[in-house]
Amino acid sequence: MSRNILCVIEFGNYPEHVVDRATWLAKSLDCNLHLLVSDPVSDYLGNSYVYLFESSKIAESIRESQNEAVEKMVDKVKAEGINVEVNRSTERNASELIRREAAARQPRYVVKGTHYHSPKERASLTYEDWDLIRDLEYPLWIVKPGAWREPSVIVAAVDPVHAHDKPAHLDRRIVEQARTVAEFTGGALKVVHSYQSLEEIGSRATWTFKPIKLDVEDLDARMHKEHEHALQVFGETLGLDPGVLNLVPGRADEVLPAFAESQHASLVVMGALARSKLKQRIIGSTAARALDHMPCDVLIAHAKENP
Repeated sequence: MSRNILCVIEFGNYPEHVVDRATWLAKSLDCNLHLLVSDPVSDYLGNSYVYLFESSKIAESIRESQNEAVEKMVDKVKAEGINVEVNRSTERNASELIRREAAARQPRYVVKGTHYHSPKERASLTYEDWDLIRDLEYPLWIVKPGAWREPSVIVAAVDPVHAHDKPAHLDRRIVEQARTVAEFTGGALKVVHSYQSLEEIGSRATWTFKPIKLDVEDLDARMHKEHEHALQVFGETLGLDPGVLNLVPGRADEVLPAFAESQHASLVVMGALARSKLKQRIIGSTAARALDHMPCDVLIAHAKENP
């Protein structure tokens, strides 16, 4: 297993907080820490064709300030007895930079911060978090503002009915990742599966035709039983205590943040598939849609095996 943690420092995403979380992970798992400083802003300023001299001075001032901040963070990491190295880049395609550095380091986790995404950003095919959620081949630990919640509760969000062609082994990987974190943090594991009830689907539909009269209550009960059975079988297959299994009705991107808050969760582990950007845009991503609303850190597990 990899002995490296890759921590992405982005000055717009509370870097001290992100480095603190990465330092805690590295110390807990006896790993080396690689700090990747991503700063495309100063490169834009330094190469501006408008007010070139003035913008270059601003860029240099920003770099000096950032270098001081990085040095302080490195000193803090070293004080914990962790082996740390720093790599700086002004590359503008941050997600490609992160993928390349991850391939070189083969880290146990890639740790980075995030920020609130506007509806316009969420509608984009290219924003960085979505891009990394979509196809980064290493576990992506997304740090949210706030302290790590103790005692730790680790939530594994699974879908044992395999909607959208989701492979069965991805749910296993989600639970494995959640179990690992629960073990080294001494925390509790919770496994949750959500499904849309027939009543909710009907309430969201725009009726442009006369609906056929259905026994909604009976169909809802059958749907609930089907999902409950799938979750129970999944739990038995992985040797999970039935008490950790939770079935909740509703859209996953809406109910998972609420469930995490109700459980006082420290981390939610979710899955992601490597799809084309167009297919991802059409189908959507539960992880990407839920990210802004999660009250805690999010760990993305991917379907593809790590190298």
